[in-house]
This record gives sequence, C-alpha cells and structure tokens, in this order.
Amino acid sequence: MAILVVAEHDNRTLKSDTHKAVTAARAIADDIHVLIAGHDAEAVALQASAIAGVTRVIRAEHLRLQKPVSEDLSRVVLQLANDYSHVLAAATTTAKSFMPRVAAALDVAQISEVTAIVTPDTFKRPIYAGNAVATVQSSDRIKVITVRSSAFDAAATGASQATITLASTVLEPALAQVVSQQQSVSERPDLTAARIVVSGGRALASAENYQQLIAPLADRLGAATGASRAAVDAGFAPNDFQVGQTGKIVAPDLYMAVGISGAIQHLAGMKDSKVIVAINKDADAPIFQVADYGLVADLFEAVPQLLSELDTVGA
Repeated sequence: MAILVVAEHDNRTLKSDTHKAVTAARAIADDIHVLIAGHDAEAVALQASAIAGVTRVIRAEHLRLQKPVSEDLSRVVLQLANDYSHVLAAATTTAKSFMPRVAAALDVAQISEVTAIVTPDTFKRPIYAGNAVATVQSSDRIKVITVRSSAFDAAATGASQATITLASTVLEPALAQVVSQQQSVSERPDLTAARIVVSGGRALASAENYQQLIAPLADRLGAATGASRAAVDAGFAPNDFQVGQTGKIVAPDLYMAVGISGAIQHLAGMKDSKVIVAINKDADAPIFQVADYGLVADLFEAVPQLLSELDTVGA
C-alpha cells in the first residue's frame, strides 16, 4: 500500500520539514502521497508535486483549513487514512496536536519522534530524554508516525511533477476555531532549519545581556538564536527560542552554547548537532561532555572578544 505524508505549510509555502518526512517515507516504500490540507493552496500543491519520490499530491480544500484547528486536520486525514499502510508527519507542534487524534480514532498506537526506519514495521526512537534509543515494532494495520526532522535529510526537488488530485472534503460543524494568530517575524533563519544556532543560558543574567551578546553574535554568523529553558523561564528570550526536550529539537551544522550548563532536557534538543561549541566558566559543566570545542571562560569577556575577532575577519 501507499504511504500518506501530511504536509506542513502556510497555504503559500511548503515547510522544509515536509521534505524530511518524505525522506523517511521513502525508506519504507516507493509509493508516496502528500496531503495538502488548506485553502487556496495550489502553490503548495505544486511545490509538493516536485519533491523527488512523491507520486501523488492530494489537495483537501476547505475555508476552515485556511487556519485549521487539530480537530479539522485529524478529520481530513481520517477520511483518507484507511487507504494507506502508513500515515507520516514531521514531529512539529502542529502534528503533535492532530496526529494523536488520528491514531486514537484508528485505534492504533502512535509511534512518535522516529529517528530511523529499520523495516516498514520497525522503527527507532529516542527515550529518556535521548539517553537511550528504543527499537519499536508495530503490528498495527495502519502505522501512525511522527518523524524527528533533524534525523533526516530533506528530499530533493526533482524535475518531474506528481499527479495532483482534489479530495472531497467534508467537515462536521466546528467545535473550535482560530480567533487570532500572532507570529513572531525575524530576519534571522528559522531555528529548526538554521545551519548555525547560537543559544544563551541562565548565566547571561538578563534579557539585556542576551540582546547585547547573543543577538549580535548570531547576526555576525548568519545564525538563528536559541535559549535554554532556564533562560526562557527567566524572561531572557521568548518561548519559541527554547531548545530542548520541552522546546525545539535542532541539529544544525554548528551549535554554540553560551552560558548553558547542559541540563539533560537541553542536551536532548541539540546533541545531534554536527559541531558543538560551548562557552562556560564552569569547567565541570555537563555541556562540555558533548561539546566538540569547549572554552572555559567568563562569557562576558569571551563573547565580546569573539565579536571583535569576527569584525576583524569581516573587515
């Protein structure tokens, strides 16, 4: 049977997480269908049809899907799910909301945060904040899976175009609706897709120090800005900057941890980064156990020196 990948998009642009979910799907089977649930999302469907390995794109069109709630998204998926052996989505905030509803309605177990495909019915996923990896085998007739985007490369965009079809979308009377939506806009790269991430921790001591040290360093490097949970809880950075088990999972080419001790929940969100650089004045900080490069120094001295060196190189 075919595999259904539920796309992540904003009705204009397909998110890169969908490309990574397609890569995971291709490790299971060759017949991959992508579901675009939205409103006036023709452009998104065209983008999905060009992904290498996608054989069909299904458009579910409805006004309520312009800003969908999880109840509506799960209903759309359920109208199609019985025709597939696997239903996949990237493990984003959106998917974490509607995919469990899909699994419950199908009376199957959801397999979450998959990081590797062993066989079509066997998968690897991290447990205990990433300190162990479980190999999970499922005998469910339909396997409902979310995949950790940082564990898979993005599928390339090919020259061929997959067939695009329009599904018959029926939604029950709404029990909930989106009243308003606020989205932070930044000129910096998106945290989960950035090649370089600079994160600050509680040792920064204030939001002003975060803005004076972390933000300029990120700008010099063309990086996204992140933060530890302690820094977010203290109000140094907004919640959507949080990296960790209860925040965002990242795996950039370069991760810089400034003033971050390296609590287990933070390490779970960034330890798969290709190169990790840590700056901390505590030589015994756990972050140094996973760092490729470590600098034992006062961040209030080290970061300005680093900024000065970067300005010299840039000049």
